[in-house]
Order: sequence, then C-alpha cells, then structure tokens
Amino acid sequence: MVGWCQRSPARGALGKWRAATPRATGERPLLRRLPAALRAAPPPAARPAPDIRPGPASRPAGNMALREAASGGCSLHWPRVLLFGDSITQFSFQQGGWGASLADRLVRKCDVLNRGFSGYNTRWAKIILPRIIRKGNSLDSPVAVTIFFGANDSALKGCRLNRLNSVVGEYAGACSQVAQDCGVDVLDLWTLMQKDTQDFSSYLSDGLHLSPKGNEFLFSHLWPLIEKKVSSLPLLLPYWRDVAEAKPELSLLGDGDH
Repeated sequence: MVGWCQRSPARGALGKWRAATPRATGERPLLRRLPAALRAAPPPAARPAPDIRPGPASRPAGNMALREAASGGCSLHWPRVLLFGDSITQFSFQQGGWGASLADRLVRKCDVLNRGFSGYNTRWAKIILPRIIRKGNSLDSPVAVTIFFGANDSALKGCRLNRLNSVVGEYAGACSQVAQDCGVDVLDLWTLMQKDTQDFSSYLSDGLHLSPKGNEFLFSHLWPLIEKKVSSLPLLLPYWRDVAEAKPELSLLGDGDH
C-alpha cells in the first residue's frame, strides 16, 4: 500500500488540505406518457424465425478454428492500482492531473481506478473501505493503493480561515509516523512543497487543490514509489508488430504476458 500526506495526530487519520463539494445540477429527466391507445394495443403476433443451420460444408474452416482456439484461450487478468482519497484524488483524472498521468504511464500494464470522494474525511473512508476492497477476493486485491485523506479532518470549526498550515503540518508528521509503524511508503507533500522555505502557493490552484504545477510535482514524487510495485508486471498482449498476421489467434490467445 502506498500512502502519503498528512493526518490526525490523535486518530492517525491521513491528511492534506481541504476538499470541495460538487454542486448538484438539479436536472431531472423528462418523462413522457404514451397515448392510451398505444399502451392498450396488443403486441403483434410473433412469427417463429426459420431454423437455418449451416452444415459442415458451409462453415468456414478458419472461423471454426478461431472459435475453437478462443474457447481455450486464457482470460486476461488486468492488475489494478487503486487511488483512494477525497477531492484531490477525485479531481486527479482531470487534464494534467496526477492520476491521469499515472494511468497513462501504466497503460497495458494496470488499470488505474479513481476512488476519490470529494468532501470525505477519514471517518467516512473507514466505513466505505470494505466496499471498495473486499477481503479474501484475489481479483479485488490491487497491486498498489494510494491513500490521500485529511483535508476535511484538519478543518477547524469556528475558524475564519478554516484551515491553518501549521495544523496541517501536525497531520503530516503524524501520517509519516503511522506509515513508518505500518511499514508502508509515505509521500509527505507538506514537507516536500516547503523544502528550503520555498513558496508552495504555486503548487495550489485555490489554496487547497493542486494546480498544474502541483499535479506534476505530486506525480514526479509518487511515480518512483509506484514503479517499485509494478516494475515486474508484463506488457499485456503482444506489440502489434509481433502478432502473426496469417494466424493472429496464435499470438492473441496466449496468456497475455509479453
């Protein structure tokens, strides 16, 4: 599991900044009623289709061979990388987002699943986690997971600014300690973005969510951690030049590892 950022010193909740809640559009589908005569009309009598079954002489031998080969081909298991978090994860598939960059880097190796929930905190995340990853099902076991929560945990009630950088820093330090205790990788963005007293505002679009520069910054530090976990995965299905043109099924119906 790959986790990063900040979290609550008391509860061990992962953290970062703040999350925005999307507006409801209020749009509703237009419903129409069918005329009563149309609804009451009985359906036309169905005529049975003629039973036309081609004999062996009319079946192309190549198609039969392909069907037989397909029936014995191995189904492909597509490994998964799961991104679990709040708005910064949910928005990561937008143009130039760090999640989109990760999906592009892992194309034909892994499916990158976005499970970001704008406005969610760690308490809610713990409730829905068993519905995201189910125990005992190997197909539900991702090869890597990112956990990115805490923006909404660190919000201060009654504070005009709502979130203070110093408080978020406490979440960052506690998150790093939890990751160390659990033996997982951690990406402390709070510290990295302020290294050598640099101005971190350019990494954020609104004081919370990542700007294009911030998305690039996050991806550049996250990729080495993910790469360690997926480097041994093969490219799924052969490169197009390696497909046998005369009998492509010989190339395409193997185990999928290339």
